[in-house]
Amino acid sequence: MGVHDFIQAVVLGIVEGITEFLPISSTGHLLIAEHWLGARSELFNVAIQSGAILAVALIFWPRIRQLATGLTEPAQRDYFAKLLLAFAITVVGGLAAKKLGATLPETIGPVAGALIVGGVVILLIEWLVSGRAVNTEVTWSVAFWVGSCQILAAVFPGTSRSAATIFAAMLAGLTSRAAATEFAFLVGIPTMFAATGYEFLKTRDNSSGSEDWVSFAVAFVVSGLVAFATVKWLLRYIQTHRFTVFAWYRIAAGIALLALAT
Repeated sequence: MGVHDFIQAVVLGIVEGITEFLPISSTGHLLIAEHWLGARSELFNVAIQSGAILAVALIFWPRIRQLATGLTEPAQRDYFAKLLLAFAITVVGGLAAKKLGATLPETIGPVAGALIVGGVVILLIEWLVSGRAVNTEVTWSVAFWVGSCQILAAVFPGTSRSAATIFAAMLAGLTSRAAATEFAFLVGIPTMFAATGYEFLKTRDNSSGSEDWVSFAVAFVVSGLVAFATVKWLLRYIQTHRFTVFAWYRIAAGIALLALAT
């Protein structure tokens, strides 16, 4: 692996690690980064995503273990059942989208538009929930809408899976930002592992022979380390802040991208 490829791998790993779980769209940012740095194989993109997922699974491991060992308790069993519902909706909807031929666009215009629209939606939802009492209860309605909105994020790059699920939960009544983020991330872990495994099996035969495995490993490690630090920061940040800073970032980034694309 040459110096240029190494730098590419590091930069893309950083982009993935920062954006995968912030509500600003990792897919959109990777499309933009690869537009200037050069496209990488689908297998490479799977690798850097799996590094970020593993990091977040480690962060939430105590909560995952609590759920796995506490299924005899009604509250834990109820929460787990709602995670399963959201995951099942995502799997069924995602497979249906694949069967219908839904594919991610590879141009900047749709990504820029989705960033702007998503930013406006975040501002609107924050305004709507600002006057409500803080609610930490995950209802079946929350589970349904979180699962449904994961499909939306998979079809429209720039939407952001984390943004779609967190704000779907908040709009459905889970007004605690910390509780909404935890549920969205816990649903996202098996969802993203399943999607990553699917993409890996689909692409390994076509890509594995020509893949730069050193570059692959560098991007995996970098994305995992950066994602770990980013999510730790985010979980602290939302204890005392709203998500509006991410909304304004999305709007500014989308406008800048539209200007560059013209």
